[in-house]
Amino acid sequence: MKKWLLAALTLMMVAFLAACGSTEETTESDTANAGAEETEEMTVTHELGETTFNKNPEKVVVFDFGVLDSMDQLEIDAVAGVPQENVPAYLEEEYGNAEKYENVGTLKEADFEAIHAMEPDLIIISGRQAEMYEEFSDIAPTIHMAVDTDNYMESFEGNMTTLGEIFGKEDQVVEELAAIDAQIEEVKATVSESDEKALITLANEGKVSAYGAASRFGIIHDVFGVQQADEGIEASTHGQSISFEYILETNPDMMFVVDRNAAVGNEASAADSLENELVQKTTAYKNDKIIYLDPDFWYLSGGGLQSVTQMVTDVQTAFE
Repeated sequence: MKKWLLAALTLMMVAFLAACGSTEETTESDTANAGAEETEEMTVTHELGETTFNKNPEKVVVFDFGVLDSMDQLEIDAVAGVPQENVPAYLEEEYGNAEKYENVGTLKEADFEAIHAMEPDLIIISGRQAEMYEEFSDIAPTIHMAVDTDNYMESFEGNMTTLGEIFGKEDQVVEELAAIDAQIEEVKATVSESDEKALITLANEGKVSAYGAASRFGIIHDVFGVQQADEGIEASTHGQSISFEYILETNPDMMFVVDRNAAVGNEASAADSLENELVQKTTAYKNDKIIYLDPDFWYLSGGGLQSVTQMVTDVQTAFE
């Protein structure tokens, strides 16, 4: 009887130890898998090349304010460095904090020494930094996420989808883009009922440039469907230089104005030079249809989830 009891107890101990060993193996396996997920690699193909890096980077240097705008909207807590000169006003309180975020230079002159010292996991740049791509890439994986003005919405949505994949925010990005698409459909419906033709301009220290379809601000024509006052404007990032006589001759029903002076902190007001005696003779001026667009959204941070939402709202308001 005692031998039987001893044998039974022995079998129970063996079973218990086996179960413990299985639990430990499972736990170790789960931990290993979790580690593998945390360091999962992804490759992004962009205008300047192909870049491979680990998903969910924890230390990111962001040179594109549109991307910064989107990371803020998606509540991605991975920004470590930004160029703190001319940060858009609506992002200034958070990202203009030099004690919290490393100042990595300006949009056109990066502080490579500071960036190198940070040892970032990822660097995100756009058009203004394209020529420095190789120097950035020597420090850390670098991706180019500028918006292609020839294909604005597809490019913007592609950038946002990529951003969502990098940081595991795919579902939220889908929701954000769906909301923007719905907004755009409303604007297009409103604009389609109007015969008004518009001229898009950038005012800079007394000088004026015009923008048409497929240009930097061409989303107004290409996506929202606003008719052009002059269909012969050349597509250009910097715009076509124009005179005040040209504005009078073109005589737009409405004018959209981006004030670069305000964007870069100059005290001169675009209205002071733009609304002169010649421009006052235009239909746009007479009908109070000179619309000053917020340069933070249109000039500094275009292509972001917040900025594009505001851009749609601005055009909707102009036609109400």
